[in-house]
Amino acid sequence: MSHKAGFVNIIGNPNVGKSTLMNALVGEKISIITSKSQTTRHRILGIVNGDDFQILYSDTPGVIEPHYKLQEQMLHYSESALSDADILLYVTDVYEKDDKNKEFLDKVLSHKAKTIIVINKIDMSEQDKVQMYIDRWQKLAPKATIVVTSALHKFNVEKVFYTILDNLPESPAYFPKDSLTDKTERFFVEEIIREKILKHYKKEVPYSTQAIVEEFKEEEKIIRIRVNIFVERESQKPIIIGNKGAGIKRIGTEAREDIEEFFDKKVYLDLFVKVSKNWRNNDNRLKEFGYSS
Repeated sequence: MSHKAGFVNIIGNPNVGKSTLMNALVGEKISIITSKSQTTRHRILGIVNGDDFQILYSDTPGVIEPHYKLQEQMLHYSESALSDADILLYVTDVYEKDDKNKEFLDKVLSHKAKTIIVINKIDMSEQDKVQMYIDRWQKLAPKATIVVTSALHKFNVEKVFYTILDNLPESPAYFPKDSLTDKTERFFVEEIIREKILKHYKKEVPYSTQAIVEEFKEEEKIIRIRVNIFVERESQKPIIIGNKGAGIKRIGTEAREDIEEFFDKKVYLDLFVKVSKNWRNNDNRLKEFGYSS
């Protein structure tokens, strides 16, 4: 029996549902999801295995015009997805104009890899308009396969999966067959905490924040975790902590519950808020925080 394996890179503009689709395809919460743009900062690998296939999904940051070095690195992750893809999964939605970020879209449409265009959020559209979206994208990308979905409600996600499987190249597995991702346990702890900050804080504060695990000790019955939450300015520190510590307590409680579910084990979580001035524009800090080419 032949074996298929390949890299399926999920790309597109911010807030079209890339991470929601990624999690639906993988069957696990690999990428954090919020209603805010720029939620995804890294390329995150999610691996799906079958007896005769291995699909390596890669979630990427939304394509944006960078204004500081962190965003430059995020754009690099998005553009690097064009270089190593066997299949490109370009996600759009029913709200997005087809000429948004046209320069990047042109790169996608001229790419030699098989391209699948996923029109997401069709549950937010009138049914008679769906064919219009399909026709519009088919005209724009005649070589691509068009699939409509509602990733949030898992509608037609199975069709996306089988379209990928049909186009996956023959190859041995790239990772052991029990692998789920290439990211560490610490990475997922940091992402869960960042998700809570994005959920509860507004304006620039959540975008200026980075969680870093300083200690991760797994004992027989409990995991003890110490995390530093870095902000860029002294004025942001009391905002994260909140009145009488209410803000940091809320983040800690919600994050601990999710971390316990993720690891299926009791967790003791200790959070500290620290200032690292202008870290999003500091090359050394970005490397230290895991943002490197």
